[in-house]
Formats: sequence, structure tokens, C-alpha cells
Amino acid sequence: MPLRLHYTRRALRFNFPARTSRGALTEHVAWYLHLADSERPELVGLGEAAPLAGLSPDDRPDVEARLQQLCTAFNARQYAVPPASAAELLEPEWPSLRFGLETAMLDWQLGGRRVLFDNFFSRGEAGLPINGLVWMGDVDFMRTQIRKKLIEGFSCLKMKIGGIDFDTELSLLRSIREVASPAELVLRVDANGAFAPADARAKLAQLAEFELHSIEQPVRAGQWPLLAELCRTSPVPIALDEELIGVTDAARQADLLDTVQPAYIVLKPTLVGGLAAAGRWIEQATARGIGWWMTSALESNVGLNAISQYTAEFATGDMAQGLGTGQLYHNNLTAPLEVRGGKLHYNSQGHWEMPG
Repeated sequence: MPLRLHYTRRALRFNFPARTSRGALTEHVAWYLHLADSERPELVGLGEAAPLAGLSPDDRPDVEARLQQLCTAFNARQYAVPPASAAELLEPEWPSLRFGLETAMLDWQLGGRRVLFDNFFSRGEAGLPINGLVWMGDVDFMRTQIRKKLIEGFSCLKMKIGGIDFDTELSLLRSIREVASPAELVLRVDANGAFAPADARAKLAQLAEFELHSIEQPVRAGQWPLLAELCRTSPVPIALDEELIGVTDAARQADLLDTVQPAYIVLKPTLVGGLAAAGRWIEQATARGIGWWMTSALESNVGLNAISQYTAEFATGDMAQGLGTGQLYHNNLTAPLEVRGGKLHYNSQGHWEMPG
């Protein structure tokens, strides 16, 4: 019998409103792609498509209609085995859907056990270092998060900035450094493009006081000449994040990296078109001596698991990944993912909940 593809929907509810540069989110919708074989009902590949509101190219009103079309087209082809690539069925402007289909196919090919890659992480032998994420909010909310992350043993913190008064944000960073030196704690900040071009240089100079690991996307995307100048002169290493979204052509990717010459790139498979697409960015960056790390984009445990296992295929050393978002939801799918001592672990003997 041919493979069959269908989807289910879940509205993931945050433990607290996730304050982003685009407003406060109270829920995040995930679409789960189920790839099944009727002759082997126990074998189901599961993938997650969860467009990020206000940022994903496929955060569109017609996303469910496109999912329906995808399932119809897939089922009409009567595949006995999955196609070689999600790109056979989905255009680049649907990156989160590509990620969902790609990971469902990988899961099916490896037995439908939520093990997409056989490596130290999926075998439960070791965890991946991750940064503790401090969300934007009022000062008391952010201080509470900072204290909690330090108590939990994170050796790398990432703080969202640009959402409150900059002097207050500097004060928060100063309070962190008063209790944890650069040798004890790596500090990252993410501006989500919040700095105005006229203010960016001065703000970067002020941030240098805290010996930051990096700053993500200090100015809004699309300003390559400005970003190139900032990367040359900034006392804080700059990482590109939103800048990568929608840049799918290999020549265009090379042009971006050669023009801007960032210290790092931040890869979100849901936003850049899936795991294979993230791998192409890694190749481009590595060839130029540019560092990288992987970050989830508010996926549930299904997407987080796929990204984490893929990351373990490449990750070396102590580079902290941005893979701690599974704890954000109070109705997340039960999964054997655990955060302990600043690392994300996979319990190979643990239980997976299937979305209904």
C-alpha cells in the first residue's frame, strides 16, 4: 500500500506571554505532519510545521489550505517510499512546511521512533550545551528569569534586548556581570533588529563593557552595507539571524556572507527551509571561517527534537545552542527531552506522546 500523509493541529499555550519585538504571544500553532503506512500501522513518521508569527515567510492565512494541497498531492503520487527531498512538493516560500515534511520523512525512514539521526545525543550518551533564554519584559520579570537560569546552572545566557529602555537593559547586564564574570558565564544578546542605524554604533560601544559573546541582528534585515560596516567596526561580535530568512539561492547566500562578513550566523530550520537548508548554510559559513549555532523557533518538542538531533551531527566543543524553548508551553507534547545543568538531553528510554 502507498504511504499516506495527513496533518493535525495543536495550539500551544505559553507558560507566560512570550514578549517579542513583534508583541506578546499567548499561543503558537503547530501543524503535525503524519506519514503512515497502512500495512504497518505502528510505523508513523512525525514532523512539525509551526510558522512563527510575524517572521516566518509562511505565516499566512492560507497555510492550512497549502497543507491540505500538500497532503492531496503527496497521496496522489502513491509513494512506496518517501521522495528524496521535500523540495519536490513544496516551494521555498513555505520553509516551515518543508521542515515538517522533511522531518516526517526522516522519522519514517528510521522506523517512526522520533530518532532521525543516530548520534551521541539521540542515543542518550551526552547532552548538548544550550543557552538559557531570558525573554523581554518588564525589569522584574527579566530579573526573575536571570536568577532562575543562574540557579539552574547555565553557563551561557541569552538576553533579548530592544523591548524596554536601553539604560535599563544595560543595568540588567551589569547586574549579571556583578555575580558572574566572563570566565564564569557567556553572555549573548539578541536585538531582533531593534537598533536604529543612527544609534547602532553607540549602543554596540556601550554593550562592549560586558564582554559579550555576540549580539544577534542589531539592525533590521536588508541593510547589507550598514551591517557590513558594523561587522568591521563593532567591539561586540555580530551574528546574523533574521537576515538569513528568504535567502535560499546558494549564490545569494554566498554574496550575503562575503559582503557582510559576520562573526556568526544563527540557524533556525523552521525559518530557513529545513534541516538540509540549514546544512547548506553551515557549509557556506564553514568555508569562510564564520561560526554558527542552531536555534529552535518556538517549536514544540517534535520540532525541537529534530533540530537537536541534527545539530548533534555537526556540533563540536562547548558552543551553546539555542535549544531550550521546549519548556515554554504547559501543553507541550510529552517527550524524552530534559534540560539539566545547562544542557539538553535525550532519554532514549523515554516516552513520546502522539498528537491526536
